[in-house]
Amino acid sequence: MLFVPSLDHETLRNVNALLNTETSPPSYANLLKAVNDRLVILENPEGVLNKATLSRRALAREAVQAIVEPHVLQWMDDDDSLTDVDFIRRALDEINRRFEEQPVWNTTPGALEGLAKKLGDLPCLLFHAKDKCEPDANTTRLGVPFIAVYLKVAFRILECDQSRKIHPRVSAAVYDALAKSFRHQTSIGDDRLYEDLGGFVSRGMKDKERAVRLAAGRALVELVRLFERLEEKREITVVGLFERVNPLLRHPEHRVRETTIVTVGFIGKSCTGPALRESVCSLVFQIGQSNPILKGTATLQLQALARQYKKSLYSLTSPYLDRIAPYLVRRMISEPDGIAEFCRLLSVTLEDFVNLTLKHSLPPLFADGQAKVLEAVAAIVRKHNIALLVLDGAHWILSHSFMLTGIGQTNRGLQFILGVLRENAQDPTAIDIASVARSCLINLLGEIVVCLGDENPDTVEAAHQGLRKLVRLLGAPGSEASGTRQEIEAFFKEHMLGVISTLNDMLQEVHGRQSIETKQKILRSLGEFAKLVGPTIANVAPQIMASLQTMVVVPQFSEAALSSWCSFISTLNPADIGSHVGPTSASLVASWPSFSENGRELARECLRFMIVERGAALGSRLAEVADLSSVPELHALSKHLAESRKYWSPSERLSILLERLDSDSLTVAVRSAIELKAWLLGGGEDHVRSLTNGDVFDPLAGHLVFALYRAACRDGDGTEALHTLAFECIGIVGAIDPDRFELRVQDNRMIMTSNFADEGEAMTFALHLIQDLLVGAFRSTSDIKYQSYLGYAIQELLRFCKFTPALVNPGSGSGSIPMKVRHRWNSLPKTVLETVTPLLESRFNLTYSRIVLQAYPIYPNHSTYRQWVQAWTSDLIYKVKHDVAKRIFQVFTPVVRNKDVGVAHHLLPHLVLTVLASGDEDATQAIRTELLSVLADQVDVNSSSTPDKKLLSAQTVFMLLDHLSKWIRIVRQDIAKQKAEAKRSSRTSSASGSLTNPDIEEALLRVDSVLASVDQGLMAKAAFQCKAYARSLMNLEQQIMTLRERHTSAPELQDHYERLHEMYAHLNEPDGMEGVSTMILSPSLEHQIRQHESTGRWTSAQSCWEVRLQHEPENLDYHLGLLRCLRNLGHYGITFTDSLRTHVKGVLIRNPEWGPQLVGYQVESEWMVGHWEEVQNLVSQTDARPPLVLMAHVLLAMRSGNEAAIAGSLSAAREALGASITASGPTGYRRSYDAVLDLHLIHELEVINQVLRDQSGEVPAAIRIVNWSFESLLQRLATRFDSTLPSFRIREPILNMRRTAFNLSVSQVEEAKQATGKLWLDSAKIARKAGHSQTAYSAILQAQRCNTPFSFIESARLVRMRGEPLRALQELENAMKLLGNEAHEPSPDNEVIDLTEAAPPVRLFPGETKALRAKAHILQARWMADSDRYEDSKVHKEFLVGAEMLPKWESGQFHLGQFHDECFKALSPTDKRNRGMKMNLQTVRCFTRAIRYGSKYIYQTLPRVLTIWLDMAEDPERAANDIFSKINAEVSRTIKLAPVYKWYTAFPQIVSRIGMRNERAYEVLAYLLSYVIAEYPRQALWLFTAVAKSTTPQRATRSKQILSKLRNQNRNNTGSMVTAMAKMTDELLKFCHKPPKEAKVLNMLKDFPALKKMIDNTAAAKEILIPLQESLTANLPPLSASESTHQPFPIDAPTFASFFDEVEVMTSLAKPKKMSIMGSNGQVYTFLGKKDDLRKDGRLMDFNAILNKLLRKDSASRRRQLNIRTYGVVSLNEECGLIQWVPNTVPVRPILQTLYARRGRQLWGNDVKVAFDKMKLKNNREAAAIFTEEVLSLFPPVLHEWFVETFSEPSVWLASRTAYSRTAAVMSMVGYILGLGDRHCENILLDTNCGDVIHVDFDCLFEKGQALETPEIVPFRLTHNIVDGFGVTGVEGFFRISCEVTLRLLRENKDCLMNVLDAFVHDPLVEWEEKRRRLERNHAVADMRAVSQDALGPIEEKLQGVFRLLKSSPGKQLSVNNHVQALIHQATDPGNLARMYVGWAPFQ
Repeated sequence: MLFVPSLDHETLRNVNALLNTETSPPSYANLLKAVNDRLVILENPEGVLNKATLSRRALAREAVQAIVEPHVLQWMDDDDSLTDVDFIRRALDEINRRFEEQPVWNTTPGALEGLAKKLGDLPCLLFHAKDKCEPDANTTRLGVPFIAVYLKVAFRILECDQSRKIHPRVSAAVYDALAKSFRHQTSIGDDRLYEDLGGFVSRGMKDKERAVRLAAGRALVELVRLFERLEEKREITVVGLFERVNPLLRHPEHRVRETTIVTVGFIGKSCTGPALRESVCSLVFQIGQSNPILKGTATLQLQALARQYKKSLYSLTSPYLDRIAPYLVRRMISEPDGIAEFCRLLSVTLEDFVNLTLKHSLPPLFADGQAKVLEAVAAIVRKHNIALLVLDGAHWILSHSFMLTGIGQTNRGLQFILGVLRENAQDPTAIDIASVARSCLINLLGEIVVCLGDENPDTVEAAHQGLRKLVRLLGAPGSEASGTRQEIEAFFKEHMLGVISTLNDMLQEVHGRQSIETKQKILRSLGEFAKLVGPTIANVAPQIMASLQTMVVVPQFSEAALSSWCSFISTLNPADIGSHVGPTSASLVASWPSFSENGRELARECLRFMIVERGAALGSRLAEVADLSSVPELHALSKHLAESRKYWSPSERLSILLERLDSDSLTVAVRSAIELKAWLLGGGEDHVRSLTNGDVFDPLAGHLVFALYRAACRDGDGTEALHTLAFECIGIVGAIDPDRFELRVQDNRMIMTSNFADEGEAMTFALHLIQDLLVGAFRSTSDIKYQSYLGYAIQELLRFCKFTPALVNPGSGSGSIPMKVRHRWNSLPKTVLETVTPLLESRFNLTYSRIVLQAYPIYPNHSTYRQWVQAWTSDLIYKVKHDVAKRIFQVFTPVVRNKDVGVAHHLLPHLVLTVLASGDEDATQAIRTELLSVLADQVDVNSSSTPDKKLLSAQTVFMLLDHLSKWIRIVRQDIAKQKAEAKRSSRTSSASGSLTNPDIEEALLRVDSVLASVDQGLMAKAAFQCKAYARSLMNLEQQIMTLRERHTSAPELQDHYERLHEMYAHLNEPDGMEGVSTMILSPSLEHQIRQHESTGRWTSAQSCWEVRLQHEPENLDYHLGLLRCLRNLGHYGITFTDSLRTHVKGVLIRNPEWGPQLVGYQVESEWMVGHWEEVQNLVSQTDARPPLVLMAHVLLAMRSGNEAAIAGSLSAAREALGASITASGPTGYRRSYDAVLDLHLIHELEVINQVLRDQSGEVPAAIRIVNWSFESLLQRLATRFDSTLPSFRIREPILNMRRTAFNLSVSQVEEAKQATGKLWLDSAKIARKAGHSQTAYSAILQAQRCNTPFSFIESARLVRMRGEPLRALQELENAMKLLGNEAHEPSPDNEVIDLTEAAPPVRLFPGETKALRAKAHILQARWMADSDRYEDSKVHKEFLVGAEMLPKWESGQFHLGQFHDECFKALSPTDKRNRGMKMNLQTVRCFTRAIRYGSKYIYQTLPRVLTIWLDMAEDPERAANDIFSKINAEVSRTIKLAPVYKWYTAFPQIVSRIGMRNERAYEVLAYLLSYVIAEYPRQALWLFTAVAKSTTPQRATRSKQILSKLRNQNRNNTGSMVTAMAKMTDELLKFCHKPPKEAKVLNMLKDFPALKKMIDNTAAAKEILIPLQESLTANLPPLSASESTHQPFPIDAPTFASFFDEVEVMTSLAKPKKMSIMGSNGQVYTFLGKKDDLRKDGRLMDFNAILNKLLRKDSASRRRQLNIRTYGVVSLNEECGLIQWVPNTVPVRPILQTLYARRGRQLWGNDVKVAFDKMKLKNNREAAAIFTEEVLSLFPPVLHEWFVETFSEPSVWLASRTAYSRTAAVMSMVGYILGLGDRHCENILLDTNCGDVIHVDFDCLFEKGQALETPEIVPFRLTHNIVDGFGVTGVEGFFRISCEVTLRLLRENKDCLMNVLDAFVHDPLVEWEEKRRRLERNHAVADMRAVSQDALGPIEEKLQGVFRLLKSSPGKQLSVNNHVQALIHQATDPGNLARMYVGWAPFQ
């Protein structure tokens, strides 16, 4: 590289290009850098050198000139153009040439000494002038070769005069100069150069002059440091250098030895690693010297080293005892002083030292046959003979002997060992070396394998030879093992787990301390062992991964770990790498900053191998690789990875991130959280907003929240970083509405019903423990010791399950495997099998230590929850008596004592149950005592337990009680089934006896008695104290039920009701509170406050608090309550804020100790008025950390602009606010929603602050988290706001904080001021909707003060809301007139802004002004229409202005069209046929525009367009009019312009019109049908192919024509789908029609072969969707989503995979057949094939599906999660169809039958029949009395018991009962509206998973029940048992309010719902056709619309609010509330129930 400065610019550019394009070896890197540096100088000569550099070079010139005298330097005149490295190289080149050509010219000693000193000074001058010389600082200038030049000059100086002796000063100066050259050398030399240096320095160290020897020693020190700094093989190089030094320590001259000892001491002080080791060992070897000076010098040097490293002498030397001990012990006879002196220095006895070092000293002694020394050793350690030494350390001794490489050494050593053993054996012939080796084989292998990781290649080779020798020795008898690689691999396959465990024990220092070097060697050996064993190393991958992940984070071990990691990964087969790519990449990226340069290269190579070489083979596993973009050095790999991921959709990317976030590996989870945060901030939040908009969020949103909560709640060491990242991500995602998504949580717990008596169940339980508990912990833990415990547990459970190696290795000789065992093995998931397979052959052993029995109660004796649960679990394991249970649980003994309590927590309920069931009274009493101790501690006011301990312990006890309750319920059900089976058997057989197990019945009684002994009152109180309100509620309701059964009077129950009300308040269930309030006879003030606050009536609550404060002004809680009301009211006036501040200050003056509780209100009131100095004072004076104070810290930091303060405050706030999320658990999103809201606010503060500061250029790019414009910020804030819970209490703090953030900066951005005005309007809007009129008014005033345009709209709305519609309209009109005057001015969209104008109004973004104007016009028009004070023409004009102003606005077009339609409906029949047609045209035009431009009103517009168009087409007179042609054309045009899925929403109505007569309309209709089917064939064909099978010829013919044309279409595979669906329909019709005769079971293959083979053999058939309701229902896009890209159907909807063979024939009259289908998603779906007209059921499902959409759209119903359970219904024609079987359901009747049977009561008795016969003869009042007294008294309500038994876990119980109440209410209202009858207990099902009510059998629709022989006179079923299921409050609360919400929605959406039912008119039911034919036979005029009016007319009437007792009764218009009350009264009236048919069972 010395030639580089001499090259010209062009040549350098050419060289650079060549090096960059060609594949160059690594050695060219330095050359490329030199060329680049030279190019920089030539291209930018100015400023290359600063003054300091020029000054340093001037000094260097002088020095070089002095050295090369008498030569004169020429090149240095123009040296300013050179880089530093080039300058140094040129100087050295000049010196080299000077002394290459000529000798030293002045050879006098003084001149020579001066020359040497100048040489010594030169490196410092060249590098750093006069600065301090730091060797490490010199490494920045790479490639500087001092040594070769200096060595040449040194030889020249020393050879100057051979005739006379060189002066010592000259020699010393030469060695000092060499030392300087070593210190500044930055290029690697060759071995020959180092050999010369070693020899040269060694000669100097033997010089007779001490000064020279010391100078040479200094050079040696620097040389060793050079090796450590630059050499890759420093171990070998340093050892080689010390091989030259050690002879000097044995030099005959003591003076040489003395200076050498001093030099060695200096090396030890200056160096680490191998050099320190060699130094310490060399010094120790000298302390046995007889010369006291040498001994003293060595001792002093050792002591100096100990001081240097701040260690004791023992600590200093202990890492090197493997070298020291053999040396000293071998000489203990010949040189006893050495070992004695060393023991004295270490202050240990000789015996202790020898005992401690036997593993090091014995092997070489036995190898060399040192019998005398061995005898001395045996005597010292008190062994009788040498043989005992062999037995104690066989693995150490044998490993050394096997690794001897000399000829015959191994045999000699082994023979000596064998001789020793045989000499002391009773039977010498029984002993051979092979048997000795086998006795310690694993440890022996471990010792040899460790040596594979030695840095010395000779040692590594010796280890390989040793292994080959061992394999040959231990080969199979009769075989001729040669130790080949294959034989070694096969040998280790059996022993690798033992070897790895041994190595891990060494790393964990299980058997003693290990030095850093030893651990590094062990780590390196892991990789070498992997290469030795080959791909089968995968069998121990979890253990290796645990070791590597643990060690790679420690800097001293990272390089060794990385080396092995590379070897391990590259050894695995591609199929085995997959599970490790995630943890490997995550660990490497996470620890990258701590890696050395070499470590980074190893890590890069490891990643490159996985991603590039194995990427294709990894497949989907490549997605698990962590993101590499954060590491610049990995840019190329990151780019490669990005290329493979570029086709990921955002949802796919998010799903993969969430899957990794949930990884068992903490490192993977943390990296995933980092990536998730980066993705969210980098644009992913926009995708999250697309998932979280609309009425129902995408399921992925629920997955996102659940994954983040799981991460935030993860327990264990090192999870803090994960928690922090999860909190940040939760804040970015925001406080999304919990009512619009679902958290699906699976409980993997298992109930052992047989208590281990059943072998199959016990094995299933063992598999459950392996799969769901142990494997995940085993794979993820980095604690190697804990992993061993887990491995032992898995190993023993595998043996319990009878799993043997023969399962995976048939040749292992374990015999045949029973099929049952093989099926059990194959049932385990692949990931589990990968982990447990190696453990089939593992040999973990465990010695169980004696357990100290615990004194009960255990709970008070432990200070933490962890200690208590571990102690109790351990004790219960000991108490297990059942042999099978003991065998399972005992293996967990060491595991439950570990720091992770997850395993103990999982086992505890099973242990408690099995101990209780065993019948041990003492153990039972102990458990009862323990449970009561924990519960009592919850209510003990003097408890010393920590809050965490109390809470977690109580939750554990509750979990135990729930487990026991669930077990009792299941066992009772099993016993009941067995008894019923026995009873049935006894009828058909003479055999007698019970099938039940008496032991189980006894266990049931014992467990039940323990539960009964727990006081329910104590339980309720304890649950209330630890905030388990659902449990407290459950226990309290049970008490109330018991009291009611005892006929306790209402006044006596008032205290219980008040507590019930309080619990509902804590549960945030206002409906429950409302229900309880109806039972409170005299509500207390506290009750009223709770009621007001729960319903948001804050003004009323404020009044109550003020009353309380008047009586108790010193009560803090009352003040807090008042402040809470004031804050939630959100008044914004200065007066209000001042009054709040004044109130708080006044309270604090009287009670300063209340400061911590009130400081939050203080700081908020101060920042609202901008008193930031006061805010600063407040937060600095308090240690309290409520959310508002944390927010204040953030705001203050942001106001200061200090980046460090901002980051610190944000971090502290997130940590504190997230604590409640962690405490709430993974499913606690709703409970901790307030904390989520706080994190939401924190993130918004951060983003707003950054964007505002970015606008003014204040934010450095390096710390910018987002890169948004202000407009983009507002848009994102708007979408975040829309996804939150639509509650004033939630949304107002968001708006308030945004205003604070926008106004925070001292120099406010103008746009922020303008945005504040809009936020005031948003506040006004939500306050108005919440009913807070005063708050809304205040917000409007604030908006007007900000000059916010169009604030008058909100003001007018508020006036109207207050009940003044005319005044509101007048205000709006006036404002619009003023606006009209301004309309002549330039539009704000195009206006030129006058920058000189002061206080301008808020600037609106382009298009916003026009939109607001249009909105105002439409609003005015609507109010004008409602007022009935304006002519239609005037109203129409106003509508038209608004619609035309924004022609693509859906709402404007809809309201205009609706106005036309309402005008049309008001016309007379004659006018409708004349001028009404024009109105129809206008309606259609407006509605079709609305259809094209949006989806909000699609269920109103589209059905109405179809009705107008097709009804007109059916009327020949109107169809002949030109207007019809225009309507027909408009519809045709819209079909092509509107998205197809919109037409699909009305597909049933469209199909129903296929029989229409008008050809012009049919042509358009046929096109529309084809269009929809071609776009969505898989969905539409299920409905349409059935029409082809219609019994109506015209419908069938037209359908077949359309399908025939579609067969030629290839788009969306339509043609093949049409053919497949036609065949499917034919076969399903055959299925339904086939008579079952007497068979109970049919066979699919035998009885319906074509149907089964069709799915099995036809590809197109496998694409057919299973007709589930959710798969066939189109979902509309949210308002903010793009309509063009919307996917209306689930992309993963299940298709047919196969049919199950068994077809069950049901026992009902119609004999429907039940088929089971395997879906493509692996789930089983069941359908009934019925021979019945199912169109009625199908239309009702369509009706319910639309109603569900409406329920989800409305915030009140969505909050209550109101819905109707739907299921798939497919009509195959008018006679047959399929109906989906609803799984996990049970009819109400068998539930009641079981519950009454326990009470000894049959459902159907003669006394019931007699009573009903009697009632027929009585009037209503008398019949009601008989019904109540004689019938209901026999059947007390019992349904509540089913909920308690079925849902024993309280929160599930409450959720299920609430779901029951609400779904019953919804279906009651829908049933009433549709006239649904026949609601007996077989037609009402309950979901056993969630409590939902599901109705079936909808034949009795349209008031058909009123026409029965015994008319049905109740609107729906609301018998006393149905009411009993609602709980204590009955019909009040949940049920009534849900009824009101549902009925309101039904009435509000009358037109939409009636349009759905319109299909009945055009595709009439069979019974309607029959009725029409009867009328025609009677010569009556009867078209189908007239016939249908009899059925649909009452429905329309009900939707208008008209109530009739019966169809024939007079009607009465009622409000929603009164309507519901009338219906409830009618349904529960005993008189009505008494008149019902007895088979309907009104008494049940």
